[in-house]
Amino acid sequence: MRVGIIGDGKMGRTVAALAAERGHEVTAVLTEVENEGGAAIAAGGLAGAEVAIEFTEPRAAPANALACVRAGVPVVVGTTGWYERLPEIRDAVAAGKGALLYAPNFSPGVALFIELVRRAGRLFTDPAWFDAHLIETHHAAKKDAPSGTAILLGRAFEAGTARKPPITSIRTGHVPGTHELMLDGAFEQIRLVHAARDRRVFADGALRAADWLRGRRGVFTMRDVLGLGPEGEG
Repeated sequence: MRVGIIGDGKMGRTVAALAAERGHEVTAVLTEVENEGGAAIAAGGLAGAEVAIEFTEPRAAPANALACVRAGVPVVVGTTGWYERLPEIRDAVAAGKGALLYAPNFSPGVALFIELVRRAGRLFTDPAWFDAHLIETHHAAKKDAPSGTAILLGRAFEAGTARKPPITSIRTGHVPGTHELMLDGAFEQIRLVHAARDRRVFADGALRAADWLRGRRGVFTMRDVLGLGPEGEG
């Protein structure tokens, strides 16, 4: 497929490299400076891309998504920390019959891990038996805390048990991303952990999501890509 990359940071470069390795045509890699406010996208800077993949910063992501929708380019957004603008962008997608796929984490394993945590919430309903806590660890350069994935995990657990688990965020070193649900009892402990070993897992998921998004209209998440159904099912 012809894919345009929005953002030339670590993730943008990783996506571009893996896309080329997979035989996709990378039509453009837009820097944040040249694309301030989505200007390069609006000016045709994606150069005929069938789909765009966006990894930038929270302040830039909404404008980039809107610019893609207005340009008629389906967009996969991997940036987190901007979801308060999601209703506005949903409206723009609906009005323009565009396509947006967003996720705080493009690892297929994380999407399935969230479902395991949702199920755990249904099983561990009594705090007198087990207390619950979420711990997430990311590299020192990650700006949002807690991570978007940790927030989703917390909501998934709460949906099953009506208990909102506290979240501890750790920012250190070069960790791609580790998320843990700890269930602690008086004399025993259960730990559910997902650990990303290489940031290419996110690039791989984003490329698979981009391929899935082509030809579709609407707003989607990784649940749709993996066929998990609407949130709360299962």
